Amino acid sequence: LGKQDYKKTRPMLRATRLKAEAKKTALGVKEVALVLAAILVFLLAFYAFFYLNISNEVDLDLDPDEN
Repeated sequence: LGKQDYKKTRPMLRATRLKAEAKKTALGVKEVALVLAAILVFLLAFYAFFYLNISNEVDLDLDPDEN
């Protein structure tokens, strides 16, 4: 709180301080988007790993010499 706040009343000073603290501790949209993007990338990698693993097993079961 600077010198410009000197003439404000006590409730106004409290409101200003609470507003500044809330702004400092609040999660931003960017942080939430980054967390969601990281989770999405992890899930896609997990899905791709199992998809490729299963497709390789199916190819092994289809032996062309079996006739």
